[in-house]
Amino acid sequence: MSEKSYQEGIMYFIDPEEMPKIKQLEGVETKILTGLSGEKMMMVLTTTMPGHEVPTHSHPHEQVGMVYSGRAVLRIGDEERIVQKGDFYCIPANVPHSDRCLGDEPFVMLDIFYPVREDFIDRLKDNA
Repeated sequence: MSEKSYQEGIMYFIDPEEMPKIKQLEGVETKILTGLSGEKMMMVLTTTMPGHEVPTHSHPHEQVGMVYSGRAVLRIGDEERIVQKGDFYCIPANVPHSDRCLGDEPFVMLDIFYPVREDFIDRLKDNA
C-alpha cells in the first residue's frame, strides 16, 4: 500500500478481508472497517449466519446502514420489516433493534456508527 493511502494512520481504501473481526455471539461476527485510527465514525460489516439472530438491544450510538447481502427480519423500535440487499435503515441512539437471518445466505449489514463503538475496540483488545 502506498504512503499516500494513509493520513494520520487512517486508511483511504479498505480491504474487508484484511480487517480485524470480533465474534459478537454464536453465529454473529463483526469486521471493523474504520474507527480504529482516531476517526469520529465507525464503519463495520456485521454478519448474521443462517439460523441465527441478534437479540433486541440498544446503545447510545447513532447507527445508519445498508443491507450488504442476504435477507432478514429487521426490527427497529416498534417497526418490523423483511429487508434485503440494497435496503437502507436508520437506528437512532437508544432505540431497541434486532435482526433474524432468513434463508440459507448470511445476512450482512454495512453499519456506520457515531460516535465510534469503544466497546468494539475494547473487545478487539481483549481478543489480542
